[in-house]
Amino acid sequence: MKIGIIQASSQKSKNRILDRCVRDAAGAEHEVINFGIYEDDKREFSYIQAAVCVGLLLESKSVDFVVTGCSSGQGMMLACNTLPGVLCGYVANVSDAYLFGRINNGNAVSYPLGLNWGWGAEINLTETLRALFSTPMGMGYPKEEAWRKIRDAGLLKEMNRFGKVDFGDFVRNLREREEKLSRDAIWYPPVFEYVMEHGVDRIKEVIICEGQKNEFT
Repeated sequence: MKIGIIQASSQKSKNRILDRCVRDAAGAEHEVINFGIYEDDKREFSYIQAAVCVGLLLESKSVDFVVTGCSSGQGMMLACNTLPGVLCGYVANVSDAYLFGRINNGNAVSYPLGLNWGWGAEINLTETLRALFSTPMGMGYPKEEAWRKIRDAGLLKEMNRFGKVDFGDFVRNLREREEKLSRDAIWYPPVFEYVMEHGVDRIKEVIICEGQKNEFT
C-alpha cells in the first residue's frame, strides 16, 4: 500500500514527527510518501487546500491511503469528506483508528496535531497509527457482526460515489469560485509532480486542461 502524508501549514512543525510516526507504524511492507507541508516551506496552506491535495492524490490513484491532520483534526476531516472519492475518519486514539480501519474501511485519516499535544505526544500518534495499519482493513468488528459491518461499509462507499460530483466537475467548480485556492492547491508542486508521474490519465487530463484554460501551468 502507498501511504501519502500531508498536513496544513499551521502544523508544519510536526511534519517530520508525522513522517517518522507513519513510517514506524506502517512498517517496511508499505511505501510512505511525504508531501509536506514541510517545515521550511514559507507558503500559507490551509486545511482546505491540503484536503484538495488529499482528494487529488486518492482520485488519481497516485496513493492508496492518506494520513493528514490540522490543529484539531476536525476541519481537515470535514474538508476531506467533501472531496470526490474520499472517506476520511477522525482518529485521535488507538480505538478510533482500529475501529475506523476495521469497520469503516476508508482511505484517509485526520489526526489532531495541535490539540492536547504535549510531552510524549508522538507516542500516542505512533500507537494510533499502528492500530490503524496493524491488520488488514475492512475485516469488520466485532467478529460475530463482521458481515454486517462489511456490507454497510460497501454501501457507504457506493453512496460516496453517487452522492458527489465527478472530480473534473469539482475542479471546474472550485476554479470558478476560488481561483487562487484552486491554483495553489492543485498545482502545489510535490503533489502535482507526483500525480503527473504516477496518476491515472483521466485525472492528469483534467488538471492539465484546467491549467491551460487559466494559464496556471
